[in-house]
Amino acid sequence: MTSRYSKLSLLTTAAALGIGLAGLSTTAQAATEWDMPTPYGDRTFHTVNIREFADDVREATDGELDITVHSNGSLIGHAEIKNSVRRGIVPIGELIMSRLANENPIFEVDSVPYLASSYDDAWSLWEASRDIIAEELEQQGLRLLFAVPWPPQGIYTNKAIETGDDLENLSMRAYNTASERIAQLTGAVPTQVEVPDIPTAFSTGRVEAMITSPATGADTKAWDYLSHFNHAQLWLPKNMIIVSEKAFSRLDEATQQAVLDAAAEAETRGWDMSRQETDDAIAVLEENGIVVSEPSEELAETLRKVGETMTDEWVESAGEQGQTILDAYENNRE
Repeated sequence: MTSRYSKLSLLTTAAALGIGLAGLSTTAQAATEWDMPTPYGDRTFHTVNIREFADDVREATDGELDITVHSNGSLIGHAEIKNSVRRGIVPIGELIMSRLANENPIFEVDSVPYLASSYDDAWSLWEASRDIIAEELEQQGLRLLFAVPWPPQGIYTNKAIETGDDLENLSMRAYNTASERIAQLTGAVPTQVEVPDIPTAFSTGRVEAMITSPATGADTKAWDYLSHFNHAQLWLPKNMIIVSEKAFSRLDEATQQAVLDAAAEAETRGWDMSRQETDDAIAVLEENGIVVSEPSEELAETLRKVGETMTDEWVESAGEQGQTILDAYENNRE
């Protein structure tokens, strides 16, 4: 059996030779092994969900497909996961969908402020956008398995934020183009920081504010490095799980169906987990001394105007695909 101590080197070599991980196994090893990188820690509900997905696949296939989840960016960094799956370095991976916005704006449809800021609207938007997003990935040899949202995004700071002016000149953590743009439109300074680096970034003064979910705040023990959370409910960004079509096609029909069935179950379970995580994480923040508040009317008005601007910009940049998604979304909500 292949040792895992030099896994990344071995995976890279395999990709260079044009073979998958299964091709590195000995003939005596019947099971197919897939390594699955995710950027998020073991406590994050997304990671919990995909570990259950891997368990479901393993059980449904009697161990014939064994997916090993590598959490917290331990195997491959977030920025490289999509291309690593595409190149065959790993067969499957998880990433936040909006990271791909520079490739095509449709990938950040779920990160436009106030376009869909409730779970019901977020699901309607996902139904409206899923096929177009899947087709875009398919053109790159990738298959979309499922997607699960984070809780609604809010604003973390070390002081109360009452108006839009209070955000001016603050160094704000950004994780996608939407969070960068909202920082720019509110006068803040966008700064790229990945989830594992958030505590250090605040402690060293590299960032003074961030837009992220209650879940991320609870997972990173935000009370150790900041004091306030404004539950602005700006958007619900999704993580998506993608698989190499080449790796998927190597599976027999029964195993393929097992993966698809487990993915469908993981999506349903993940959305339920996300809803529960919102309430649980906010409670954890409050229990640990974080001041949780709702936006004031003045701040809400500023954020709504930012949302209108970003919606217009998104529609213009996303073109015909974007308009198709918006039209379908409006129909779903009727």
